[in-house]
Amino acid sequence: MTRGDGTLAVPLRVPEALETPAISLKRGEACTLVIFGAGGDLAQRKLVPALAHLHCDGLLHERFAVIGVAREAIDADTFRDRMHRAVRESEDAGDVPESVWRDLAPRIDYVRGDLHDPALYATLAQRLGNIEEDAGDRGRLFYLAIPPSVYEIAVRQLSNSGVAPRTADREERPWRRIIIEKPFGHSRETARRLNRVVGRAFAEHQVYRIDHYLGKETVQNLLVFRFANSIFEPVWNRAHIHHVQITAAETVGVEHRAGYYEESGVVRDMFQNHLLQLLSLTAMEPPTAFRADPVRDEKVKVLNAIRPFDPAGLDDRAVRGQYGPGELNGERVVGYRQEPNVDAESGVPTFAAFRVLIDSWRWQGVPFWLRSGKRLARRATEIAIQFRHPPHVMFPNDSQRAIQPNRLCFAIQPHEAISLCMEIKVPGIGVRMTSAKMDFNYNETFGDHRHSAYETLLLDAMVGDQTLFARKDGVEAAWAVVDPVIEAWEAAPARDFPNYAAGSWGPDAAQALADRDGVRWRRP
Repeated sequence: MTRGDGTLAVPLRVPEALETPAISLKRGEACTLVIFGAGGDLAQRKLVPALAHLHCDGLLHERFAVIGVAREAIDADTFRDRMHRAVRESEDAGDVPESVWRDLAPRIDYVRGDLHDPALYATLAQRLGNIEEDAGDRGRLFYLAIPPSVYEIAVRQLSNSGVAPRTADREERPWRRIIIEKPFGHSRETARRLNRVVGRAFAEHQVYRIDHYLGKETVQNLLVFRFANSIFEPVWNRAHIHHVQITAAETVGVEHRAGYYEESGVVRDMFQNHLLQLLSLTAMEPPTAFRADPVRDEKVKVLNAIRPFDPAGLDDRAVRGQYGPGELNGERVVGYRQEPNVDAESGVPTFAAFRVLIDSWRWQGVPFWLRSGKRLARRATEIAIQFRHPPHVMFPNDSQRAIQPNRLCFAIQPHEAISLCMEIKVPGIGVRMTSAKMDFNYNETFGDHRHSAYETLLLDAMVGDQTLFARKDGVEAAWAVVDPVIEAWEAAPARDFPNYAAGSWGPDAAQALADRDGVRWRRP
């Protein structure tokens, strides 16, 4: 089959003889999950559907329970009805049978209160005590699905009230853990302050800083691909790789997040967490074991090895953009400055592209090109590894095409897949070459598994596995990378905004910057 880009598509399948034997999945420990901000979008669209799907798969303990915490004056039955509707409408939960929901619903409770009010935590302690009257230890898992502005007050109140005491021993039972959503801080200094607040209330082994990208199947498979296949790791270095592209493209605008986005912009929203996490997994050295500390040690080393951005030479390594009016999927859409609740003269970037250099033995001289933007032509997140051209081409020149370098791509969303592009001979007399792409697609191979990233991460938190969660030094190291860019751009607002049309692939300046390395941005 020939693709639209002219390459031949060769599907890869898992032979039955090579299929991995079935293994028993890890199962959540007995615990109560307390969701602060339970009436919000995250809880209803992601967290509760993920829990319903985990229960459908038999991965929640029979003594698992949920307490939703929010300010709205509703009772537990109303809250359960809303969560039931959220599960039915969720794409992540798949087709959860009604019998599964009927079994889970009685374990869901609701507590109304203000996060600043000590009375909320007294009520919560009483409700938790009632749940924990049955035999055996129950852990407590607290999820902060709340605005970052109230993280500190929630952490302090949990600690001061005794609802979630600090525990020095990782093995102590019953355990107490907390999950904190991104953004973790607004800058390196604010991240450090939040880390200090959290560190006084909880030991590091109790803290789970969540980035849902790390729960995606293909992101996890990147480590398996690199370190379980001996043919790739020897060429995973500067001698064989020309450059790496990491793209997180979105077709949506700011939608209902204008208030947050006007304060954050694309660099805080996407680069400090998602893109730098993907970069660190791509560039890290082999850890000694697939455990939390060895994996996170190597990721932090990568972040610390990134060459700092010099504000004086920033234009040589970074480009920013903001979308204007345009056409997307056949419909006219407004520009960023015309979105509701956005300043009519806003200088907030909705697109950025970075040329990142890693000063290490493995990666010296290999540029990592990172980009993300809103209202781009297509929704796609991928990591593309482009190898160097052959040092000498012995075949006759093909007047119609040049030899294309090998390229390895990890598609993360909306479809999870891995592809390898290579050169092959076209059948017939003479030597003519074309590109062929070997594709491995998760859904085609394993069926529609419908496991959301939040399922993986919630389950990991229930069993105490921090491997896919950010550590405090990693968060601060990531802020250290992006802070100089944010500060320079905020000090000198762009004069050419908007500089790309909605529905395009970003500003022309992004390609002009990449041209210096002989790089063409991919269009996933």
